[in-house]
Amino acid sequence: MLKILIPTLMLIPTTWLTPAKWLWPTTLMHSLLIALASLSWLKSLSETGWTSLNLYMATDPLSTPLLVLTCWLLPLMILASQNHTTSEPINRQRMYITLLTSLQIFLILAFGATEMIMFYVMFEATLIPTLFLITRWGNQAERLNAGTYFLFYTLAGSLPLLVALLLLQNSTGTLSLLTLQLSGPTMLISFADKLWWAGCLLAFLVKMPLYGVHLWLPKAHVEAPIAGSMILAAVLLKLGGYGMMRILPMLEPLTKELSYPFIIFALWGVIMTGSICLRQTDLKSLIAYSSVGHMGLVVGGILIQTPWGLTGALILMIAHGLTSSALFCLANTNYERTHSRTMALARGLQMALPLMAAWWFIASLANLALPPLPNLMAELMIITSLFNWSWWTLALTGTGTLITAGYSLYMFLMTQRGPLPAHIMALEPSHSREHLLAALHLLPLILLILKPELIWGWTA
Repeated sequence: MLKILIPTLMLIPTTWLTPAKWLWPTTLMHSLLIALASLSWLKSLSETGWTSLNLYMATDPLSTPLLVLTCWLLPLMILASQNHTTSEPINRQRMYITLLTSLQIFLILAFGATEMIMFYVMFEATLIPTLFLITRWGNQAERLNAGTYFLFYTLAGSLPLLVALLLLQNSTGTLSLLTLQLSGPTMLISFADKLWWAGCLLAFLVKMPLYGVHLWLPKAHVEAPIAGSMILAAVLLKLGGYGMMRILPMLEPLTKELSYPFIIFALWGVIMTGSICLRQTDLKSLIAYSSVGHMGLVVGGILIQTPWGLTGALILMIAHGLTSSALFCLANTNYERTHSRTMALARGLQMALPLMAAWWFIASLANLALPPLPNLMAELMIITSLFNWSWWTLALTGTGTLITAGYSLYMFLMTQRGPLPAHIMALEPSHSREHLLAALHLLPLILLILKPELIWGWTA
């Protein structure tokens, strides 16, 4: 664990001491080495499931894929941000990279924590760098509003979780994940216990976000700079799912009675956000709403508490992390050339940038869950387990997948196909940096087809 954490911590002094002209290559190389070193976590040899175990940090098959995804994204964010921060003073560029690095540190500590309070503190700590990224480096004038939304939604949602954790400490005497799974199920019967159940889950459902408490997400995504959008879509949304998977076994007998409304909200959200996407004019907003829909499936998969549901949820979190992050990067390359996020103004780009259109094509197909990509494997697992729980869900999930296919194709056709508009005169050609960025997103996704057991969370 320290082999990854110490180099990540040392990335901050590196950022501040590197000469200006070497700043981006050095930090990129350093973070890429950390990302490659983190792949060694995927090789799990222990029989108990917990590896690299010490008093505070441990990895198991559930947190490992999320940790590797976190480490993998830092070099990609540095790659993506290079162009739009070049006009800034060098100290601001250093500050920007420092914020990204601190986010990675907090996320590693959150996903690796064995203690629930440490998880909670790191869960909250990720708010601060993200807030700075949105409010200081955001694109539009709305960014302060978006930052306020983001902060207060998440804070108001997660305060009940703190109270719930303190109550749990009082009743069981421990908050360590290693001992909590061995303590017997608590008999939860009174009305207060039901409130406690809701308090435990509310923070994670806001973070996911569940449809109905999702209003902060499209705002935050649209206003954030590219690195902010990438880390939000790819990792911060997964904190919610990870926390739910960790805390639900402790709430055992209550979940099966209280989870109905939340599952219904989640599945209804898949259809609603899909329909919103079909009428969306803003490219980043469309990708943000599609994230809400995918996370709705994840919430449904986790709440029915079956091995298939949990596996499908974990695979979908990883696959969606790579896919939506890739889509945000591609949207950003469009934005840097046309300076507009409106799809009607920047269309027909296949004529101008043919190789970019290939990346768009792969990313859109991954978004609509084309076989044999992991996205499809995950959605099938979740839909199967939901169908097994109640066969009525098939109507909702089926409609949801149809609409998803619809808006993914709409997004691709709208941005890439057709004649180039007359007002687009001089487009920069696509750079090898951007092709590398798209490749580093989509190649892991394609390679996971060959060995999906790395991310399905069972100790095989």
